[in-house]
Amino acid sequence: MPSALEGTERTGVDERGPLRPIELATGAVLGGVTVGLITVGSVIPFAAALQLVAAVPMGMLAHRYRARALVTATVAATLVTFVAAGVMPALGVIGTATIGGIIGWVKRHGRGLFAVLGLSTLAGLVWAAFTVGSLLLFAKTRELFFETVRNTAAGIQKIAARQPRLEPLGTAAADLTDSVLRWWWAWVGGGVAIGVVFSALVSWWVLGSVLDRLAWLPNHDRLDAPPDDRPIAPLPVTLRAAGFRYPAASAEAISEIDLTVRVGEFVAIVGHNGSGKSTLTRLLAGMPPSSGEVSRPGSAGLGHRGGTALVLQRPESQTLGVLVADDVVWGLPAESAGEVDVEGLLSEVGLAGMGDRETATLSGGQQQRLAVAAALARRPALLIADEATSMIDPDGRRDLVTLLADLPRRHPMAVVLVTHHEADAAAAHRVVHLAAGRAVERLPAWPRPARDDRRRPMGQPLLELRGIRHTYNRGTPWEAPALHGVDLVVRRGEALLVVGGNGSGKSTLAWIVAGLIRPSAGACELEGKPVTGRIGSVALAFQHTRLQLQKQTVGEEIANWGGRATGSGAVGRALDAVGLDRALAARSIEELSGGQAKRVVLAAIVASRPQVVVLDEPLAGLDPEGRADIVELLARLRDSGLTLIVISHDVADMAAVCDRTVHLEAGRIPESAAVTDAASALGTRTGHHGRPAPLAPGDAAWRIDNGGRP
Repeated sequence: MPSALEGTERTGVDERGPLRPIELATGAVLGGVTVGLITVGSVIPFAAALQLVAAVPMGMLAHRYRARALVTATVAATLVTFVAAGVMPALGVIGTATIGGIIGWVKRHGRGLFAVLGLSTLAGLVWAAFTVGSLLLFAKTRELFFETVRNTAAGIQKIAARQPRLEPLGTAAADLTDSVLRWWWAWVGGGVAIGVVFSALVSWWVLGSVLDRLAWLPNHDRLDAPPDDRPIAPLPVTLRAAGFRYPAASAEAISEIDLTVRVGEFVAIVGHNGSGKSTLTRLLAGMPPSSGEVSRPGSAGLGHRGGTALVLQRPESQTLGVLVADDVVWGLPAESAGEVDVEGLLSEVGLAGMGDRETATLSGGQQQRLAVAAALARRPALLIADEATSMIDPDGRRDLVTLLADLPRRHPMAVVLVTHHEADAAAAHRVVHLAAGRAVERLPAWPRPARDDRRRPMGQPLLELRGIRHTYNRGTPWEAPALHGVDLVVRRGEALLVVGGNGSGKSTLAWIVAGLIRPSAGACELEGKPVTGRIGSVALAFQHTRLQLQKQTVGEEIANWGGRATGSGAVGRALDAVGLDRALAARSIEELSGGQAKRVVLAAIVASRPQVVVLDEPLAGLDPEGRADIVELLARLRDSGLTLIVISHDVADMAAVCDRTVHLEAGRIPESAAVTDAASALGTRTGHHGRPAPLAPGDAAWRIDNGGRP
């Protein structure tokens, strides 16, 4: 059996200490899912099969976190289920948690089916003993139930006696009932034990592939620092010839890094995708180097008061509280939370008076500010903002950088900003440029996308929006209007750019156009028919590309989007259409860069042959070269005949490929104008870095979009 230390190394979780915020949050979510499955399965007879897979959420919890997280979630879920549905469903929660715990433990320790059979048999015997013991304890209830069964059997026997041919069947039913009730403890105990084993096998089959995928995820994507018993003192931190090589990697991710960060400094780390920025961030946050030295007075204290705090690229991944004020102190001990001046912190980050607002109603920029406030509530000595500006609009980016730059002047701390954008580093005391894992004097300059005139005319109107309005949580005290009467017409083959600040309603518009949300009012029609319910006619590329990639390999992902008829040839043509090597089809999804992942999603969309493609922030999180690549790719897809609706903050770059720009402000379109003369004056190009010019009809993307016909 693996030791506790080995388990810690495998999961990156220290087995000691109280539950961490992430364990509490995950336990609450997965416990809630279990409650829903058990309750629905108990109340609705036709949904009873849901109870067979109710162990899946608990199995995920047991696989990822410590046993105490599973126990805590089980106790909470049991109490909620007891209040909502009664005793038997509550016992069902405990039973599913038992099965989930077995499967999670087995997967976590690399065991197989025989371990599941052995542990589930043992658990089945325990549950059988509990059930039989309960029936023995509550004798009167048992006898009342048995008497009901006997009366039912006797009634069946009398009915059968009226028909000579059925009389033997009635007698056999009565005899079987007497035998079962005489040996009830064996029948009940055996049935419970077999039921537990059967449920464990079903859950193993359902949950196995999910947990295998979780276990396969590279451990270097975890930010947990190893245990460090020294007092928390992350600054000053000094890196001397520091380097790091991930397991099984052929080269170091970073090497020979010399850097010192002191209290009062604002340091910017600038680099392109794959330059080693995230690895350097992990070293600053407490991960030990594989070469060189990282020294600090004490431990990094990642996540602890007075230690190191992280603000990540996607603020919603750090937002755990329902209300803004709750999120600021979420996870802090009660005594520490009471000392936090929540309103003062919110005012400092530009969210004054928003403490009672729901976090779900905040824009992207506001969520990033909230993440900064929550970090400041821990009084960190070191705050690391890892690509925190990449998902927000230009105004929000400038405001956030200004906020981060001012923090070391107001607090005894240092701030490290990791970014793709040179402009974000203008206010920094020092700038570290990274390229290929090493510190360099300056980064190579990449040309901006130039105007790419279309090579195929647009057609007739294809998509029409009339009076589109949408309100989230309509009719409740938490309703939040998002769109207010949007009218829009998109022509076949057009590339339309929709711009607007965070919170303007762009993503809501995208989901309505894709048919994933039914608008509160108005009509969204594709070729005269409502798009709602016609999933796939309009494809949507998410802002966070990784959320759309669900299969193990690139080829499987593209084939899944294309349907049953999508063979290796169609997968290859889809990869050709987006400029990827066909050999990439065998590559694991987890090995893709950000730019490659975006291209794979576009290849999958091309394979699915939609009529319209909506792209939500296609340039988010990409470095200059990646942005130019995606812009050129969109020009190729536009010229293949696809209709594109691009939702983006990056007006200057996207104007190079889009025919028209629509401005969305506070859920309205005040004007609809052509691309500005300044954007048009960017010039015509034939492809940067010598890349091929946009596709013309007859090329790969055009053939795929038209069912393979030339």
